[in-house]
Parts: sequence; C-alpha cells; structure tokens
Amino acid sequence: MQALDIAIVGYGSGGQAAALALSRDGHRVEVFEQAPALRPVGAGFLLQPTGLSALWELGLLAPALALGRRVDRLYGENEGGRAVMDMAYAGLDPRLFGLGLQRNALFELLRDAWPGASDVRVGRRIRALAPGGRELLDESGGRHGPYDLIVAADGAASCLRASVGAPRLDRPYPWGALWCLLPEADWPWRSELRQRYRRAREMAGMLPVGARPGDATPRLSFFWSLPAAALPDWSREGLPAWKNRASSLWPALAPMLESIQDSAQLAQARYRDAIPGAWSRGRLALLGDAAHAMSPQLGQGVNMALLDALALRDALRGSDEVETALAAYGAARRRHVAIYQFWSRWLTPVFQSEADSLAWLRDRFFLPMGRLPGGRGQMLRVLTGTQRGWLGRHGLPPGFLDALG
Repeated sequence: MQALDIAIVGYGSGGQAAALALSRDGHRVEVFEQAPALRPVGAGFLLQPTGLSALWELGLLAPALALGRRVDRLYGENEGGRAVMDMAYAGLDPRLFGLGLQRNALFELLRDAWPGASDVRVGRRIRALAPGGRELLDESGGRHGPYDLIVAADGAASCLRASVGAPRLDRPYPWGALWCLLPEADWPWRSELRQRYRRAREMAGMLPVGARPGDATPRLSFFWSLPAAALPDWSREGLPAWKNRASSLWPALAPMLESIQDSAQLAQARYRDAIPGAWSRGRLALLGDAAHAMSPQLGQGVNMALLDALALRDALRGSDEVETALAAYGAARRRHVAIYQFWSRWLTPVFQSEADSLAWLRDRFFLPMGRLPGGRGQMLRVLTGTQRGWLGRHGLPPGFLDALG
C-alpha cells in the first residue's frame, strides 16, 4: 500500500507499538494523547510469549529481557495455604516463559524506538470523529486531518468506540484494584507470579517486574483487589488497619508493605468489559482496550494490544484498499481475542466477587481440572495467549522460540 497519513489517538502500549510499526512501513503518523505529558499508567504486567513475540518482531526483545524478570510459574493459594492454581510454562514448551515488566520500562523502550515520539500532540483530548470520517474533533473545538486512516487506541473508556457502531457490550466491572511498585528486597519467589485469596472477596498478588531504564532497583508489582464502589473511601479505615488485614491474608506481605507510608502510594484501577459491534468502520479502526477492554484476570491486555498493532501493519501490507485491509484486520483479531474476553468475563467472579460458593468450588476443583487430560494444555494455551477459539492455536512466528532460547 502507498504511504498513508495516519492519526493514532492514544499513546498507551498499543498506540506506541502501532506508531512504531506503521512509521517503519513508510506511513506518516501523527499521534494525539490527552495527557499533558507523555507517561505510562500502571505498575507492572506480565508479558506472555505472544507479547514477547511482538517485541521480537519490533526488535525490542533483547532490551526487554534485560530489564524484566523471567516468570516461569503462576501459583495461587487460599488463605489457608491450599493450592488453588499452579501453572508452569514448561508444561506447554520448555522454551516458554513470561516476563514481568514495569510499565515504565516498556513505555520507554517503545518511545525511544520511534523517532516521532517527540512530536506527539499531548494535551489533546479527541472527543469525536468529524462528519465524513476522515477528520478528528478535539474537546476545545479543534479540527485535525484529513487522514487516510484513524486508529482509536484511546483505552477502555474510548470516546471513538461508538463511531464504529453500537457496542455489543460496554460496562464497568464491579471490582477494581489498588496497585503500586515495591522494592523486590528479599522476596523469595522471584520467578513466579504469586497470589493469595480470601474466598473471592480479597485477593493479593505479587509479580516480579525487574528494573527500568535509569533505575536498576528490581521491583515487584503489588495488587490488592476490592469492589470498585469501595475505591474512593478505601483508606478510611487507616493504613495500619489495612496493612494488618492484608498481612493476615498473606503473612509474607508484612515486611514488603513497610515501604508504603502513605495511602497515596497506592493507585486505583477500574476496569471495563467492552465488545464492539465491529472493529472498524470506514477509515476508523479500533486497537487495544478500545477494541477489547476486559478484566485483568487473564493478564492479556498489553499482549493483545501489541499483537493488534502488528496485525494492523500486516493487513495494510496485504491490501491496496484501506477499508479492505481494516476488514481483514478486524476479522483476524476478533477470532483470536474473543476466547479471552469470554474467559475473562466468566472467571473474574471466581476470583473477585462476593460469591463465596464460587470460591469454595474454585478452591476444590480449579487445580484438579488443570490436571485432567487436555485440561492443563488448554489452561496453558490460554495463559500464554496461544489459544485461538475453542480448539484452534495462535502460532508464534517462525524463529521466535529460537530467539527466546
């Protein structure tokens, strides 16, 4: 396809990857970001083999591995110490692993790889698509364009999602989280994502996420779940009382939480469940959480956004018509993402809800189900992002596993 004038709305991980991949193909890319300055939002996340393969295609795998922490196992237990979940990547392929990474680290890697990052138009909140579908309107009345292609990568609360048509589903999750980064210090599980549950009402998680450029201190991403309605007043009970409650669930947390001296150190997160009616319309395409916002229970958000960016690039390479390329892009990504939206929706109440009966069933049957013939492979493919539909597989690119090794 000839070089296009492309607008990307949103400079999160998906928008960053799209800007990098599309500009390398010769397209002219202009990015709009509503924040007054470029910065990442979030503590840390787990890059799955699919996300790592996307970084490999972008030439960023080696620096990401140098910064992050290799994660070989996911282990969860209830408050009594009973194992609820135990998944090791080696059970699917001994070469596979996840990578805990700080959001700062990925943000800086993607930013520094794209020469146009210094020209991102910050402080511009895009509120709508102009009539005709090739220009953007910002909240101050400014008009931008025309563009040959507009990419909506403006997150779970996307202002542009409705422009592709009425969504099939768009609602907030009733549960949210507190999160922060903590020094790794003497944490004993440096290659595992660890979680502890008190029924489904409280969940704590610790993910090793390594260092970031300019700060060699290895850190952990700490996660504490609670109802979204409780987020505004969560600190009313006082920080010492909250620490005692968290430590009573998981005594190993006590020394790690000492570095939290102010409730402001804990950021709040809310989530949405969004399924658009279509991934594109005219010359507008959705990408990342704008296309598939879901609970973080499966940890797939960043991974899927990176894959979206490369799929959009490949679709444009494969057609000389923008709308034809966008239709192919949406069809390919929907087939991959749908199963994760399904499992995210149905598994979240098992780990974050007031349904004590679901937690009782989880504690007794979740681990044995993963040991049934075919069960472990299915769970590991969902974990790694390599499941496609109920029976299909999302293949990793040739050469990637050798590079990973």
